[in-house]
Amino acid sequence: MRSRSHALLTAAIACALLAACRTIATTLPIAAADRAVAEIVPRASVDATTLDRKLMFGYQGWFACPGDGSPLQAWEHWFRGASADATQIRVDMWPDVSELDADERCPTGLALPDGHGAELYSAYNPKTVDRHFRWMEQYELAGVFLQRFTVDLDTPAKHRFRDGVLGNVRAAAESRGRVFAIMYDISGHPGASLTRAVERDWVYLVDTLHVTDSPRYLHHRDRPVVAIWGLGFSDRSATPEQAAALVDFFKNHPNPRYRVTLVGGVPARWRTLSKDSRRDRRWASVYRSFDVISPWTVGRFADERTTDRFYAKEVARDLDETRRLGIAYMPVVYPGFSWHNMKPESAFNLIPRRGGRFYWRQVEHAVARGSTMLYGAMFDEVDEGTAMFKVAASARDAAADVRFVTMDIDGEPLPSDWYLRLAREAQRALSVPSAPVSKRKPSSR
Repeated sequence: MRSRSHALLTAAIACALLAACRTIATTLPIAAADRAVAEIVPRASVDATTLDRKLMFGYQGWFACPGDGSPLQAWEHWFRGASADATQIRVDMWPDVSELDADERCPTGLALPDGHGAELYSAYNPKTVDRHFRWMEQYELAGVFLQRFTVDLDTPAKHRFRDGVLGNVRAAAESRGRVFAIMYDISGHPGASLTRAVERDWVYLVDTLHVTDSPRYLHHRDRPVVAIWGLGFSDRSATPEQAAALVDFFKNHPNPRYRVTLVGGVPARWRTLSKDSRRDRRWASVYRSFDVISPWTVGRFADERTTDRFYAKEVARDLDETRRLGIAYMPVVYPGFSWHNMKPESAFNLIPRRGGRFYWRQVEHAVARGSTMLYGAMFDEVDEGTAMFKVAASARDAAADVRFVTMDIDGEPLPSDWYLRLAREAQRALSVPSAPVSKRKPSSR
């Protein structure tokens, strides 16, 4: 099996990146397997005037730890409780912190298998967020949608924490020539106050924090970009009336300074009002009122066969509908999924990454169908095992006595930055879809 896997890795895939190709390959981009990524060099700033030709990552930025200087002064998202205990870990991937300076690392009291301390990080630390954006610059990635969780907006400490992370993201994007935009995530928000909370916060971000004054804030069609994730999902409480009011606020506000190009992070079955979407027919017009549609497909397929079927049955028809309406379409691509430590009843490594082939299959399909923008789920999401940034390459690099999805989990030794390399190739494919791919034999070393 190992020799067959490496044989697949060595196959050329130039055809797979061309929209004219009739068949989709299952192999990885050869350039991703360069022995080492060059040291950071100054790169041209990303064009902040358009969403086109960009792979934009979701950036949770929700990690905190005691002593990080934040208003929380507690473990946030790493552990289920207040203590750093192996039995309380709620993430399925362990970040690679080997490049972080001492003042960026959060001691846990846990140990690596060799006895050294197992350390984590806080997104409240500006050095660490800047490091993440340094990686984006190094791997030629465009930038992020910073998640802003509406349920936190009425909790003063969490609100200040979110503002601090936003300040870090803005400074890093400006320093590294990347772009950023706000994505409101409505998960867990009480229904009655949703519309007012989002509207009030956007005015605050524009008038008080002046986020859209940043030269690195992403624009599209001459307006700042804002995304709302979660409207219309069967397990979210927002009503069609609330959603329509938010769309009207963002697109048609009397004061043009608050108007945006609005991205909808919507259910995968938005078009048919089935499965993960609410059935109320009023949602049909809400979905079609966004400027950009980005159906959430994490967990909607799990291997090559189901990926192929989903793209043929759902995405192809989605594209027909959005092109008819003049709406932009931004597919979601993700590397795999696992949330066993957060939800023990769920299988470990539920959707295997297969060394990157699962992720690349989605990229191939999206580019072959003419997609000009992609949403990467996610840059730093270790909770659900979709992280694309540097994570532990093997169990030797993660806290002992806990199962983690490491880079070698599926039987292939891969470096901690493997998915940043694949993301770089996805960005290159978007930038120049017909560019030839090198045929050098890849190596994951």
